[in-house]
Amino acid sequence: MHTFLLMVVWAILSGASSDTQQADVETLMDNVVVLRVPSFTGSMVHVPLTCGEAFQNEPVFWKKNGQELNPPLQGNQVQVLVEEMKGGNYTCHLSPSGGYLNHTLILIQLNPDNRTVILENREGGHIHCSAPNYTGSFHCSWKRTALRSDASVVLVKAERFTEDIPCELDGDASGVHCQDAHCPYKEEQHRISVTVYIRSHARLEAYTKSFYLREIVRPAKLPNLHISDGKVFSWDYPDTWEKPCTFYGLQFEVKLVHSGHPCNSDNEIINITTDATKYEVAVKTKKYVFCVRAQDKFTRGPWSHWSQCTVNKHNVAC
Repeated sequence: MHTFLLMVVWAILSGASSDTQQADVETLMDNVVVLRVPSFTGSMVHVPLTCGEAFQNEPVFWKKNGQELNPPLQGNQVQVLVEEMKGGNYTCHLSPSGGYLNHTLILIQLNPDNRTVILENREGGHIHCSAPNYTGSFHCSWKRTALRSDASVVLVKAERFTEDIPCELDGDASGVHCQDAHCPYKEEQHRISVTVYIRSHARLEAYTKSFYLREIVRPAKLPNLHISDGKVFSWDYPDTWEKPCTFYGLQFEVKLVHSGHPCNSDNEIINITTDATKYEVAVKTKKYVFCVRAQDKFTRGPWSHWSQCTVNKHNVAC
């Protein structure tokens, strides 16, 4: 298949109506172009398309979203009038009913892209990223709004400075796993940038999250939490955490909350921070919840999720 040749036009096209606007068009990826407009209302822009150099002398016919255009559009190099949000998939054929030759998808994006409607703006932004350690593997996720639940991801770009970072889209297209080749022992000089291009019909929106890996490293839940001698709680470093632990040290928040309350409750009996992987409880109450979580000791990044044991006199459930 021949790749479409995109002609970016920076002046009003000859023969275009005085109401049409200057085309701000950019190739996003093979066969996908983005038309940027200041407003979706009243926008009318001529966009040039080319079927391909190999079809220069062929009787090329065009369709939009599988339908013939009215009036018919013919020729290897053509101009299509894109009104407001009416982008779409333009295909070229050897005849009105002939075989497919090539295509280009025209998507519309606001410029500036500051009125987003496709992804939810949750606490911390539209994109949330985390990593279990410093090996360079990280995961980013997003959530579509209820009215745009059928929106599809067009492209995800991840890079650090000038180097691309390989990523793989999750099966439900609501997240992406990436692997940065950055050495975990080397201090980060540049941020990682992740941009998600997602479309709802012909509307395209781009969302970007930038971060240092150290800002998103969240230790896994602490394993092997148990009690001995009826009062000493112990736990281990996560298996996914970096070694040696002396270099990648963790600190632990230990909380005792009243029975029946969650670990994130303010109804606490004790709340301390320690470097040790054990804690001896010395309280009179025999009913409480023991909670512990971890954080990178040096970067003070995100806390892990809580690990907990419920104590009811002599019964302990961890």
